[in-house]
Amino acid sequence: MATAVLDDADIRRSLRRIAHEIVERCRTTDDVVLIGIHSRGVPLAERLAVELASIGDHDVPLGRLDIGLYRDDLASRPTPSLARTEVPALDDKTVVLVDDVLYTGRTIRAALDALADLGRPAAVQLAVLVDRGHRQLPIRADYVGKNLPTNPDERVTVKVAEVDGDEGVWLERR
Repeated sequence: MATAVLDDADIRRSLRRIAHEIVERCRTTDDVVLIGIHSRGVPLAERLAVELASIGDHDVPLGRLDIGLYRDDLASRPTPSLARTEVPALDDKTVVLVDDVLYTGRTIRAALDALADLGRPAAVQLAVLVDRGHRQLPIRADYVGKNLPTNPDERVTVKVAEVDGDEGVWLERR
């Protein structure tokens, strides 16, 4: 049984709020770079870029990051299917990593490892649509669309139109 948590309007509002929080915290977006983590973090980062451009007077550089080869569970998974990594210059920039759900923190750890191979940002921040808790690593999001306390046996499903043809966030009990 799945319970709807966010609909498309809620997601839009959350991303708009996160964009304003980024501007407030960074003071300017001149040195901000958005990096979406494949797969649903990429369209969320693209939407954030549109929101940031509407607040400021310029486009924010945007990238996409595949962390498949940086995962710490490669030995126990089938061969990962890799997506394209495209990252603008990161040196001395404030990088905002964007993902759909923050859970154990292992995806973000892998993303940080990948970023270290691609440049040396001045700072790295994290924006997530949903933070469901249950961290296994000392990682926290700087910007959160929705804090959603869950049980470990529950599943959070995020769908975005660009990837899934549908839009929303659902909580499922297994």
